[in-house]
Amino acid sequence: MEKAILAGLETPKMEWDIDETMRELVKLAETAGAQSVAETVQKRPLSDRAFYMGRGKVDEIKILVSELEADLVIFNDELSPTQTRNLEKMIGVRVIDRTALILDIFAQRARTREGKLQVELAQLSYMLPRLAGRGEELSRLGGGIGTRGPGETKLETDRRTIRKRIADLKKEIEEIRRHRSLHRKARKAIPLQVVTLVGYTNSGKSTLLNALTEAGVFTEDKLFATLDPTTRKVKLPGGRTFLLTDTVGFIQKLPHHLVAAFRATLEEVLEADLLLHVVDASHPLTGEQMAVVSTILNDLEASSRPVLMVFNKMDLPESNKALQLLSSGCRGMAAVSAQNRQGLDKLLAQIDAILRENYIHLELTIPYGSESLLATIRRYGKIEKIEYLPEATQVLAVLPAVRAHSIKKMLAKEMDGVVGEL
Repeated sequence: MEKAILAGLETPKMEWDIDETMRELVKLAETAGAQSVAETVQKRPLSDRAFYMGRGKVDEIKILVSELEADLVIFNDELSPTQTRNLEKMIGVRVIDRTALILDIFAQRARTREGKLQVELAQLSYMLPRLAGRGEELSRLGGGIGTRGPGETKLETDRRTIRKRIADLKKEIEEIRRHRSLHRKARKAIPLQVVTLVGYTNSGKSTLLNALTEAGVFTEDKLFATLDPTTRKVKLPGGRTFLLTDTVGFIQKLPHHLVAAFRATLEEVLEADLLLHVVDASHPLTGEQMAVVSTILNDLEASSRPVLMVFNKMDLPESNKALQLLSSGCRGMAAVSAQNRQGLDKLLAQIDAILRENYIHLELTIPYGSESLLATIRRYGKIEKIEYLPEATQVLAVLPAVRAHSIKKMLAKEMDGVVGEL
């Protein structure tokens, strides 16, 4: 296990408490396989352009490295290429930032071919501008956090090779995106609605998936225990079935390279009929974590999706604050303990009610030659039954209420159809 010194900067514009964000950095380091031997924080109005911290603080870190025989220093923000070079020169050991640390964890956790390709693209895109003047030095490094790609392979350090590899990865990921799109179209032909789990990392999404489906997905009290998405069927109390999909957890300061590289996977969020935003109710910064998830959903243009807030870990005594919020009678919230399987029946009843509320059944008689309307119905809803009559196609469809209205208008305006709402 590598010995690491963790360094953070406290500025007036920080949204998170510095102690809490440093605690999260300690957990990230542990997840990556490093032992934190010391943590140090400096208060400054702004970060230093050349060294991120003041020169005096960097000198202190250099002494700490020598005294504690540390292998690397991990900084709590993303460093510029110049800052990284200057710090390594001054301190004399490997320097990585929060972004490189998170990318390294993703590289270790990726299991599927798709996940590995996406992580490698994110790592190389991050690394390319940081190679100037460091290529030979990096190629001599024996390994460790920040130097390894998916499957413990050593990351490429030649700039020309990296550029070609990035181009190849983008092509492969685009092909994956195309296949995913085809799978989604095939899935839409099946009359099943899709519910997607989103949330801050370690909020208990995979535990909830297992509790609802007995899927056997790997869970661990570590950050980013689950990386590759999993989809399973769930049966509702009334007998209806829906698809439940787990996604990668979000985190504050999530590297933009990761969001871009994982867009093919995260597009699952855009296709959901309902998002279950799983919240760790026992965490001291519940509100801040919720805000991070909401911001990322906005960035993904998924904020228009219906959302049910699911406060998890309600069996823990630290969840009192969330309990007060729930007792205020806010709609769109549920309380569960996925670990102890508490509150799951009520949660399923809430999911059932929302899915029924958001969708309506329509019976449509569509004249032949109106294939574009059928395509629109398939795009936004699901066809449960189709019957070909002598002069028209009879369709029983399930559609979002907002789409059903516009489709009825299209049919009334452009075709002489008969529309009846069940």
